[in-house]
Parts: sequence; C-alpha cells; structure tokens
Amino acid sequence: MKVTESIAADHGLKKEEFAKICKQLNRIPNFTELGIFSAMWNEHCSYKSSRKHLKKLHIKGKKVIQGPGENAGVIDIEDNDAIVFKIESHNHPSFIEPYQGAATGVGGIMRDVFTMGARPIANLNSIHFGSPQDKNTKNLLRGVVKGIGGYSNCIGVPTIAGQTSFDESYNGNILVNAMTLGLVNKNKIFYSKASGIDKPVIYVGSKTGRDGIHGASMASAIFDEKIEEKKPTVQVGDPFTEKLLLEACLELMADNSIISIQDMGAAGLTSSSIEMASKGKLGIELNLNKVPCREENMSPYEIMLSESQERMLIILEKGRENKAKKIFDKWNLDFAIIGKTTNSEKIELFFDNKSVANIPINLLAENAPIYDRKWKKTKLPQKIKIKKDDFKSLNLNDCLKKILKNPNISDKQWVWDQYDQTVMGDTIQKPGGDAGVVRVHGTNKAVAASVDSSASYCFAHPVTGGKQIVCESWRNLISVGAKPIAITNCLNFGNPEKEKNMGEFVECVEGITEASKYLDFPVVSGNVSFYNETKDKSIKPTPTIGGVGLIKEYKKMLSMDFKKEGNIVLILGKTEGHIDQSIFAKEILAEKKGPPPSINLFNEKNIGETVLKLIDQNLIDTCHDVSLGGILIAVSKMCIKGKKGIKINPIKGLINKFQYFFGEDQGRYVVELSKINIKKVKEILDKNSVHYDEFGTVDKAKIIFNNNINLSLDDLENENKAWLRKYMIN
Repeated sequence: MKVTESIAADHGLKKEEFAKICKQLNRIPNFTELGIFSAMWNEHCSYKSSRKHLKKLHIKGKKVIQGPGENAGVIDIEDNDAIVFKIESHNHPSFIEPYQGAATGVGGIMRDVFTMGARPIANLNSIHFGSPQDKNTKNLLRGVVKGIGGYSNCIGVPTIAGQTSFDESYNGNILVNAMTLGLVNKNKIFYSKASGIDKPVIYVGSKTGRDGIHGASMASAIFDEKIEEKKPTVQVGDPFTEKLLLEACLELMADNSIISIQDMGAAGLTSSSIEMASKGKLGIELNLNKVPCREENMSPYEIMLSESQERMLIILEKGRENKAKKIFDKWNLDFAIIGKTTNSEKIELFFDNKSVANIPINLLAENAPIYDRKWKKTKLPQKIKIKKDDFKSLNLNDCLKKILKNPNISDKQWVWDQYDQTVMGDTIQKPGGDAGVVRVHGTNKAVAASVDSSASYCFAHPVTGGKQIVCESWRNLISVGAKPIAITNCLNFGNPEKEKNMGEFVECVEGITEASKYLDFPVVSGNVSFYNETKDKSIKPTPTIGGVGLIKEYKKMLSMDFKKEGNIVLILGKTEGHIDQSIFAKEILAEKKGPPPSINLFNEKNIGETVLKLIDQNLIDTCHDVSLGGILIAVSKMCIKGKKGIKINPIKGLINKFQYFFGEDQGRYVVELSKINIKKVKEILDKNSVHYDEFGTVDKAKIIFNNNINLSLDDLENENKAWLRKYMIN
C-alpha cells in the first residue's frame, strides 16, 4: 500500500508531521514504518505537548533511587529495601469497554513495577465517573470496579486504597487511574536501558494477537459519535497468565542473566524495542517471523502495533538463553529469540526474509516532535458574596445529613468490598481511611499509600488546585503516621491544542512543582493523559497524585476512628471558614463559583511535621485530615468508623457556624487524645506555633452541638452509607 498524506492523517499524524517524517527519512515511509511513527509520535508515547513542562517538576530527593524516565520510580525505605511505584491512566479503553479497559490498566501498571524486579505488594486506584443521573454512569462504574477487582484479585495483590468521584464533566470520558507499589532489594533493581552489541533480544509471555492495535493512538484522540468503532483497540487481559509471567520474570531476575527488560505496554513491541535501544544508544534488529502469534497471517504492521497483554521484551547476556528458556517453559509461557542488539542505531525489521522497516532510532525517540503550545492563564476567581440571610433558613442537622449522602462524600464500601484487601497477609490498614498501609513482610516497618485529586479546585484555579492535591496527599500519609517520601502523578486533561486546556495543564504542573519542592515530596514517576473530551466537551482538569510514605514502627500507625469516650478532640490548623468551591456551597447554596481555598505551604509543612512528633511520642490516639466537606464531615466519619459520638464545644470567634463546620480551609487535622496527654500536646503545639481549637469530647452514640445538632450514630451511618448501595441496586 502506498502511503499518502490522508493515510497518515488516519493514523493521527498531522500534515506537517508527515512532511517531517518524509524529510528526515529522505523518502516516503512504507505502511509498517508509518504505523511505527504514528505510535511513537502520538501524544501517549511521545509526550510532545507536555515534555517541555514536565522538565520543571521537582524530581530529586535523598530517598530517590530512580526518578521519571523509567518504567516506574524507586525510593529507598532503608535496610536495603526499596519501593517501586507508579500510577497510569487507562481512560479511553475503560469508557469504551469498562471491564477490560480497567482490568488491563491494572495489569499494565503491575508489569511496569515487576519489570524492575519488584514484587507487587499493593494496588490503588482513582476512578472518576459522570453525573449519577447520566444514563451510562451506573454501568460504567459497575464494569470498571469489576475489572479492577477481577484482575487484582486473580493475580493476588491487595487493593489497599482508592478514590471514587462523580462529576458531569466525565459524562463522556471517565477516568481510570491505576497505581501499584512493589518491594525490591535496592541492589537488585532492573532497568530498561539496553547495552552491549549482538545480545539476544527475547520475547516472553503471551502470544501476539490483533487486540489493542492502535490502542496508544486511540488514547491520544478525542471521542466522537463513532466511539463504538474503537472497541477493537481495547486490549484483553488474562490475570492468570500475568501471574505466571510475574513469577517467571522474578525467577530469572534472581541471577545476572538480564541486561535490560521492558514491559510491552502502549504501542507494544514498537515502543518496548525502540525505548530500550534509544536509552542504550544502540540499534535493534528483529525477525518478525519469530514472534509468537495466536492468529494466522498477521502482518508486520499488526505484529509491531499489537497491544496484546502479558508480554515482556528482554535483552539477555549471551549464553543464558537455554537457562532462561527452561524457566519460561516451566511456567508454560512463550519464549522466543526474535532478534539482537546492533551498533546501527536503527530499528531494522525483517519478515519473510525481506526488510520491512529501517528507521533511525533517534527519529522515533528523541527527535519526536516537541510542541510549545499556546496557553491561557486562569485568573483567580472573585470570592462569592454570601449574605447572612442565606443561612437564616438553614438547619445544621439537615445540612449535615444532606452532605453526608452527597455522591462525593458518601461511603464507597460498595466499591472496595469487591477488591481483595488482605491477600498476601500484610495489609494493616484497609480502604476507607486516610491511606492504605501494608507491612513490609517480616519486618516492623510499613509503607503507606494514598491517591488524591481535586478537579473542582483545579478547574477554579489550576495553580492552587495543583498545590492542594500534593498537600492533601501529604496530610493523608501523615494522618496514619507515615513520613511522606515521594509521589507519582497521573495528569488527566482535555485537548492540549486548546489554549484553555493547555493552560490548565501548565498551571497545575506549576502548583504541583511548587508544593512538592517545598514539602520535599518529589515526583518520581507518572503519566500524562490528554484528549480527555467528547464532542468538544472536556473533562475538568484532574491531576491525580499517588503518595507513598514510611512508618518505621508499624505499631505506631494511626487510624481515623474515635477510640474512647471522654477523650479530647482538637482541630489543628486555623479555620477561616472558606466556603467557595466547597461541597456545602454546591449542595446547600447551589453556588459553583469562587476560588478554591488558599494553600499556605509553610503551615502545611509545620503542622504536618508537628503531627508526626505527636504520633512518634504516642501522644495522640487518632488522626484524620480535614478535607472535602469540612470539619463536621471529617468528625462525622470518625464517629461512624469508631462507633462513638462527640459532644461539640461552643464555637469561639466571629465565624458563622456553617462556615466553621463546612468550610474547606486547608492544612487542618482532627486529633483525639486522652486527658492525661493534653498538657504535653499543648506544649508541643505552642512551641511549634500550631493553632488549635478544643473542638469537643468523644461521647457515646450521638453527635451533639448545642441545640443545633442531635443525631444518633445510626442516623449518621444511614445517611453516609446508603446512597451508593441504593444507587447500584436500583
């Protein structure tokens, strides 16, 4: 087939990009070569719109072993142990085919982790759906949750935390972000950089089929009314095969046979082979007749672009092939020597004894287009003007009940009940708290992880929103007693060719960078997902942050449930009563405008580090950060979890009670402590200049505030836990 400009356009290549390819090759590419360029130059693989700005991220830290640029990031957790982790998107496939889209998203992120020599020890997810009233939301939610559970549960990795949200901006484009943590000896980490000439290139895992062809290109395109036609581009996962692949790879990694190893993810054999060669500044030669295929008459184009799951590409030391093959034969997996490394610095493909592609590696990798797209700055919105009369007809009891059953506040147990949370036997804090926690097997230390995003804040003011998510992740880790170490990010945005969307991306990255640098909370891995829009309607900007921290003594871990009647409850951090962009403003006042709450990075760091001191000295029994919904929602959830009530003290100061209880000011924690520790705690708080309010006392089975609130635990629990269950049943 003769390649033309229109065929290139069908592959997602712009006119000027096709012209650049022809000029650099000094000829028109053949059809297979065009497919390779389209895969490597699409947004999903090349980061052509984001690379310029991602360079600004804060990526260095004392505990960072490997930052961005590898399959996943790596951090040191002492004692020769390291944690490998990353978060990735599988948005478009999950909207088209929710079960397989979500399942293969989980499978892909786990391969990114174990390809570096780490055994996966925990999964997390951040999933975002359209309005509950939208006709598709329920089925999409059901399919995605089944897909995540189906894959994680089968492979035997616990899902320890997550986030589920609803917003009408996701009606035509849901988000499915999957995160995995793995444990590895820091002296046995494997990388994807190829080295050495004439080294055997090995294909292992499942056979190659026609599923997933153009998957990476589809992930870099906008949805339209022809969405159903894209179903063939969704991969099909097999968690049982992935389990075999995991064990086989880890067994081979026990010696020094492997030079480099790479998951066949987006763009399959194309991206894995080119990325390995590019990092090593080598060439690679492949005989495509040697690639194990499960379908007949597959063309070189199909073999190179297939995104069939559960496959790896390995470069071995010469002479180790037979030993390696025995391992993969034992695990009943395909093992094929399909090529070798060369000094040509080209990718050279052969099929039926003919050359079917010959492209310099640098044209596909470092010479891929980089765009400096135009973008618009978002002004900080004016504060909404709330009159005293707006509160006159409101009742605190009614407001609390209404907010507790808001889709974004309501209990998500229906979701996590479908995930195996304790397989492997090391989960010590399950979903539903501030962060999930897994013990490092056979030791006294534990790793905490959480995922967070805040689309409303980022939409209102991207810089502030970007800072807020990093701080929210920081607070969630601290709340369970973990010292925050590093983050991974999944940056979900609309069409970068639109100045507003590109501006949201640039400014969110700016906010993330500022916060992570100040908190010494570096970004070690991540993913960018653009073109999340349907029929010209974009999602709200949704950068997701996955945070990881270390608890040196797991017995010091805290949870958010109230523990003992008579204990004192303090609010750490000042409450100004910021209502704009809050759940209260949207749900009760029907007001969606205004700025997000401001971020004071000095206070975030100071208060967080002070909370860790209190935990280290065993001075507090419970901790929970104040976030979505404000103080009263945070405290209500602590009551529900602990099956205890609270008697709230009178409010001091000038703040309206609704603003005090439902304002979403940042940098605050609710802590519970016994009376015998109050003096010592106050001394530490005063010494560190941490503002605190004496909020109340843990009580029996009611939440009481003057004559304004008088609700039983049953009332609280029914309001908070019923919504999602009823929604999914009806």
